[in-house]
Amino acid sequence: MAGTGLPSLGRVKLTDLVPSEGLPSDSYKISVSILSQSLAQFSAVIIQFPASDGALLRSGLESARLYFHQRETYPPADIIHTSESREWCKTSGYYADPHLWQETYDYRPGLTPSEPNNSIEFPPAGLPDIFALFGKAARDILDAIGYHLNLRSSPFVEILDNVPLRNSEISSSVLSVCCHARPSFHGTQHHNITTQEDGQLIMYPDHDNQVDKSLLSLVKSDRAGLHVRDFQGRWILVDGDLGPQEAIVYPGLALYQATAGYVNPALHKTEINMEANMYGRCSLAFKLLPKSMTSLDCSEMRAAGYGIEAQFQLPVPVDDFMQRSHPTDHLFNRPGFQCFNFQPTHDGSMKTLMRRRKQPPKSKPLPPSKRLRLEAQRVLKERVQDIADKKGIKLRFCNLKECESHIHSVDSPCANIRMEIGWPLGVPFVHPHDLPNKAKLGFLEAYEPGWTEAHQNSDRLVNTRLTLTVTLLLQVSCPYDHAFSTFYLKLSSKIVDLKLRIWIFFSG
Repeated sequence: MAGTGLPSLGRVKLTDLVPSEGLPSDSYKISVSILSQSLAQFSAVIIQFPASDGALLRSGLESARLYFHQRETYPPADIIHTSESREWCKTSGYYADPHLWQETYDYRPGLTPSEPNNSIEFPPAGLPDIFALFGKAARDILDAIGYHLNLRSSPFVEILDNVPLRNSEISSSVLSVCCHARPSFHGTQHHNITTQEDGQLIMYPDHDNQVDKSLLSLVKSDRAGLHVRDFQGRWILVDGDLGPQEAIVYPGLALYQATAGYVNPALHKTEINMEANMYGRCSLAFKLLPKSMTSLDCSEMRAAGYGIEAQFQLPVPVDDFMQRSHPTDHLFNRPGFQCFNFQPTHDGSMKTLMRRRKQPPKSKPLPPSKRLRLEAQRVLKERVQDIADKKGIKLRFCNLKECESHIHSVDSPCANIRMEIGWPLGVPFVHPHDLPNKAKLGFLEAYEPGWTEAHQNSDRLVNTRLTLTVTLLLQVSCPYDHAFSTFYLKLSSKIVDLKLRIWIFFSG
């Protein structure tokens, strides 16, 4: 496997990942190697449960289809739910998000009744058994990742729930039974859904940057549609050929934080094929979550001798971590594939060869377009989000093409939000990361007046220093060759002039 990598998403038998006393078996080491390689290369892996568990998963999905099919066409207002982060560890029962055309039934032990509390509505069947199955599998997989990272046994047990739960304890982990795009379910806002030219696929643009905050997520669906972005930036369909006893596993942000960034979270989205689709797309999604009353402190990674970057040095309370928004742009600057080869060492341990990409030298200036993008993200986080939070506004950006057509309309869907937060006139109400460069400048000027002039002056100062540095170097290295020094001095001046022209081009 050295130097090549997996040709497709890795498949691992769960029984081969169950640890045992003594030295690890060859099957365990091979399975851990495939697991780690697949997570590094594709951000996901296929886990094969024993054949006897396939019947439980099939019956769970069938029960989910029937449960959502008998639901009302439009839910009452008291069960409209939009993933409020403050309630992350208290969700239970049925919720609906018409904006995303999604319905969810959350099963959370200690909070969700095991038996139906009335004779009118019955929850999906088999949830306690599926929760136990997925929970045990997630812990075994998490231990295997710890073995691959050369950590001690069960390295994350301190941040996980008790097994079994003690009296009056509520599970942090949750099993979500989900249904996307049920034809008989009608929401008020479907403008986020787009169709391809052939009319077969329905996509959810809001999911393009979806990252779970879990340690690990296990997903079993009744039809294909889950896409995960691999380390090369390509979207890979990961559940296109799953067997009845197979499920998808991918890491989340909590594991990224707990491992000091050595395990990248999966960026995923969902596409629905609506042709001959009576029930929508149903799935069983288990999220292994850390306890709310603990912290993510990277202590296990530090004890194993890993370098801990500054952003991971301080412990982060789990409750704060789960309520905080996490920009995803900086999470996926992944190194080349040659850095993701995993081989057993001679002593039988699986030591990681994965290394984070070295940061570029601080003295190297950023390209103008990248600087604009980073500055726009900074202003969004520091200025715009602060205004929205103070006014109790939840930002939900438009699609660029759609917003360009209705931005000048008074009764457009985003008109009120733009007015409330002082969004600049003429700039589409989309995420600043997706704005054209000229619109980014308008956005920056609106919330930080004088930004353009300040940065242009800074560039002129840097370029002047560069010219002086080149001049001094040439005088030292070639003191007796005046013609040679003059030639390189003129060349450096032309380079400086070219950089200024490039800045003006991107700015306007």
